[in-house]
Amino acid sequence: MAPVPVVAAAASSVVARISAYVFLRWIPGHHFPPLILLSTVVYLYCVFGNSEAFGSNRPRLHEAFPKLFPPREDKKSEDEQEAEAETQDGDHHEEPAIYEDEKSFFKISVVGIPNWREPEWSYMTIGINILLALFTLDLVLRGPLLHPARDLSFTRVGFADSTMAKVLVREPDPAQLPLYVYLSPADKTSWTTTETIYYLGAETDYTHPVTFGGLQPSKKYIYSLSNDKSGTFTTAPSPYSDAANKLTFLTSSCIKANFPYRPSAHALAIHGFEYLSKVVRGLPSPASFMLFLGDFIYVDVPFRLSSSLAHYRSEYRRVYSSPSWSLPGLDTLPWIHTLDDHEIANDWSGGNDTEPFPAASDPFIHYHVSVNPPTPPGAPLGAETNTTYFQFANGPASFFMLDTRRYRTDPEPASSLSASSSKPAYGSSEESSNPPDRCTNHTMLGAAQLSSLLKYLATPEPAHIHWKIIASSVPFTKNWRFGTSDTWGGFLRERSIILEAMHKAEKELGVRVIILSGDRHEFAAIRYPRLLGTASYSTSTKTTGDMRVYESGQQAGPHEFSVGPLSMFYLPFHTFKQVDEDDVAIKYLPDGNSKVGVVEINNLGGNNELQRSLLRYKLYIDGELAWEYALTSPAEGSRRPKGRAWLWS
Repeated sequence: MAPVPVVAAAASSVVARISAYVFLRWIPGHHFPPLILLSTVVYLYCVFGNSEAFGSNRPRLHEAFPKLFPPREDKKSEDEQEAEAETQDGDHHEEPAIYEDEKSFFKISVVGIPNWREPEWSYMTIGINILLALFTLDLVLRGPLLHPARDLSFTRVGFADSTMAKVLVREPDPAQLPLYVYLSPADKTSWTTTETIYYLGAETDYTHPVTFGGLQPSKKYIYSLSNDKSGTFTTAPSPYSDAANKLTFLTSSCIKANFPYRPSAHALAIHGFEYLSKVVRGLPSPASFMLFLGDFIYVDVPFRLSSSLAHYRSEYRRVYSSPSWSLPGLDTLPWIHTLDDHEIANDWSGGNDTEPFPAASDPFIHYHVSVNPPTPPGAPLGAETNTTYFQFANGPASFFMLDTRRYRTDPEPASSLSASSSKPAYGSSEESSNPPDRCTNHTMLGAAQLSSLLKYLATPEPAHIHWKIIASSVPFTKNWRFGTSDTWGGFLRERSIILEAMHKAEKELGVRVIILSGDRHEFAAIRYPRLLGTASYSTSTKTTGDMRVYESGQQAGPHEFSVGPLSMFYLPFHTFKQVDEDDVAIKYLPDGNSKVGVVEINNLGGNNELQRSLLRYKLYIDGELAWEYALTSPAEGSRRPKGRAWLWS
């Protein structure tokens, strides 16, 4: 039997290597770094504290690598000479040399057990374990320690409509103040001073939203600042122009710098942006914006280093300090944002007053909300309200961007969820005589946001708008069977209210409803056919119960496209499964570290209520087209109400 130090070294080496591979290339979980570092310490203690267990004499580095460490010219000491003699005397193999070599190589290179008879390979395998531990520390600490990004100066384009555009400015250098903002049409140089910024302070982390107003539709502009920052943006088309009949935009979620880990990469490099740049440059028409669905930062992955306001702000600065923003096509792409859990804490449902939410909300407000689209009509206004759900229109689509974190409570109890998901049709023989109460005090949106969403779904659209698009940071479907309570599957009562409003909008308003979601690091497309009622079914012997009857058609009902990550891990095990006919799976593609959806909408021939529209969804995985899907509006059997178009003309 092998000595205890050898067994301990082998076990700790295997644990360290497997854990390091998973952590650096697969999932950067918080439990891996302590395990890797502890295993490495145990391994080194066993190897160097009990070196005699791995051979009669451990050679020194200059003996193992004479070319790297030339021997000294002076005479060897008597101790060294005796050690060499003992080594030579002890180098007798009882087994054939070939068999011994194979076994020794496997132990050294794969398991990590050194053998001092093979000093070069032994030191190399020790070095591998040390290197993996250093790589782990590098991934965890290099960004926060070496890149606080306090001096970050940048601008970025946010929301733009047909007559205005928003640009975020950050400038921490007081010597640059006052900061003059200039604007000019791109087709001719005609600079106008639009704003002078006299003060940028720590209360906003030295950020300021610039609003350019009085602009022309479908026109490209150049903005420039006196601190040598500049950029471009293009306004949205006029609502009733020919240009308003088409729209292209991107959607994705979840980014983490330098993951999967590359030792030679910049600590803040976002690898998925390389694929995003390829996709953007390959589009037949420019993307109007990126609709980013949350997890812009991962404050708790792999470790939460702090819950302070300063740390949350530094996480945003590090992302915006990434050199990946300079890739072709990305420096001019506008981004609009929703909030999700990793901007706060994993699976957050603690309300907006509980720590660390106030600290987490601050940079989201300053860096994202300040240049996001407007809030819905009738929503609470004012800085103190911090309303973080938004509504806007662009071309043939209108949008409602949900905040699924700020207002949510704990999910419905597990018993209610399981009962709801498996509940038989009403009146069937399998229905319990005491069905569980539907919980009414659990909400994802809160009363005000839910009211705004339902009002949006019930409001008729202008004649050129055929799509109501709802952005949710978490999946609307309950088909993800892992972490279901963190999705809309944990709020089935509220979900059923919204789904009913979606079905009503498709039937009565002649529009299609699309849900765009993220969070799950996988892709799935789902549709939600309308429940028409129940019908009795029977076998050859007797009637056995009732079955639900759904709207027919392969494209019936609102559709959801859930996509992620843009640059992060994907799950090694698959958790998506259709469990009933309420949520019908169309496509499931879980693999890939970088996924982005491209939505292309084109209005087809016809006028007013006779006009139709085509939506094409394209999924790109690691920069390559993986799947596409086409959908038309209005839905089959649904038409726009006649005589309504004049209301909007």
